[in-house]
Amino acid sequence: MSRGPGASPRTLLLATANRGKLRELAALLAPLGVSLRSLADFPGVALPPEGDDYAENAAAKASAAARASGLAALADDSGLEVAALGAAPGPRSARYGGPGLDDAGRSAHLLEALARTGSSDRSARFVCVAALARPGAEVALARGECRGRILAEPRGAAGFGYDPVFQPDGYAASLAELPPELKNRISHRARAVAALGPALERAFGGC
Repeated sequence: MSRGPGASPRTLLLATANRGKLRELAALLAPLGVSLRSLADFPGVALPPEGDDYAENAAAKASAAARASGLAALADDSGLEVAALGAAPGPRSARYGGPGLDDAGRSAHLLEALARTGSSDRSARFVCVAALARPGAEVALARGECRGRILAEPRGAAGFGYDPVFQPDGYAASLAELPPELKNRISHRARAVAALGPALERAFGGC
């Protein structure tokens, strides 16, 4: 197992190919003071197919990346749960509506599905489970949530995924309209990474 270019025991591999997630995770993990790597640095790492459980998906991705790279690896699995859709799309959020859709297409598909229900309930929540895997150690898991509602139409150009159609509780803006530093305090991913803090401190000496 190779640690890759410039890797050291204080290197953390972010096990995602999603550029939006990479940006957010890099900002959230900056206080750790560790060297971050992405899957682009380890082209031989293959992540397993995703199923229907956040924790299982996150643990499987982090474990596969840690085994293949020899590094500590962090992965997350997240999704949007809409009450009127029976908590769909949930863990299948990134695949919602079929493989041909981009972020905007999936958001449009979601709004159409919600309109077809005829329900006035627009409550929803983002869920994230973050996983830290290290060679020879048990996988650490932590969960975060961000509650809010689905907007009638997309708003804002920041963020990614369903951010433009989600308004978090207590705010008049969509996640895509909030400054990144604010989103990174209240988002489901921020809360999951914060809850994973003790495991990260143990892995990297409290730095």
